[in-house]
Amino acid sequence: MSPTSPAASSALATDKTRLSIACALGASLAFSINDITVKSFSGSFPLHEVVLIRALVALALTVALLAPHGNRRSVFQTRRLPAHLFRGLCVVVTNMAFFAALAALPLAETSAIFFVAPLLITAFSAILLKESVGVRRWSALVVGLVGVLLIVKPGTAAFQWALLLPAISAVAYASLHTMTRSMGLAESAATMAVYIQLTFIVVCSAMGLVFGAGQWSGSGHPSLEFLFRAWLWPAPRDWALLMIAGACSAVGGYLISQAYRHSAAALVAPFEYSALVLAAFWGFTIWGEIPGPWSGVGIVLILASGLFVALREGKLQIVPTAQEASGRR
Repeated sequence: MSPTSPAASSALATDKTRLSIACALGASLAFSINDITVKSFSGSFPLHEVVLIRALVALALTVALLAPHGNRRSVFQTRRLPAHLFRGLCVVVTNMAFFAALAALPLAETSAIFFVAPLLITAFSAILLKESVGVRRWSALVVGLVGVLLIVKPGTAAFQWALLLPAISAVAYASLHTMTRSMGLAESAATMAVYIQLTFIVVCSAMGLVFGAGQWSGSGHPSLEFLFRAWLWPAPRDWALLMIAGACSAVGGYLISQAYRHSAAALVAPFEYSALVLAAFWGFTIWGEIPGPWSGVGIVLILASGLFVALREGKLQIVPTAQEASGRR
């Protein structure tokens, strides 16, 4: 049988499909382990210390995994440094807001609010980049925002300001990937990922110098304490967990990049939403978290609207530049 025969081509396409699905599921698992690892530190370590150590590990692994043909210097070469700095600051806000929220909120609800980000990317792309967005995707955005409101419950006794943090995280993430789409193929995924980790290192080091003594702590609120707590020297077990978080951040970014390299967005994107299922599973298994009925409805609406937009953009053959950038968390 010739390597170029229809049967061989079909078998190759099937293998690529299986690889893409496996990579997407593996990325979701890696990101979810990263989330629960960081959440586990929310009562003891400052967030900027956790993210700094994680970024150092992730940077080393990202360069090792993504450097083309072993040319590690090439991933640092860029002609668009200001754009990389903007993207880096966006992802720092994304991380800090999301992880600060985890200190006070259930994992499933925090993750669900964050997953409105793909809908916001669609909206920002239409407004800022003048991409064509039809009534169906705008309608899905409205449905997703209704889901967020059901979880946040503004104006009710159940509202707490920490619920705004994952929403801020989603807006920053959408801004990050709107910039990524505007950059197109001018920069490699490896270079984008490396500069994100470098920005983490610079910003978290600066935060450590300013807040590391713990003089801003003492408010009693879990999210604020996680942001401003004094630095501690990690115990051996803590070092191991921090290494795991860094490895998961780098490996998750690499896997999701590989998934979108080998298959269309319509195939890969739905499997990314397995992260929501994992968040609910980890939240219940580790912390006994069970979403309330309205929050449950909101999670379903966000999940459904996100899946619709992912499938719709895949059908319209919109290039998934955002996911290829390996900059989720």
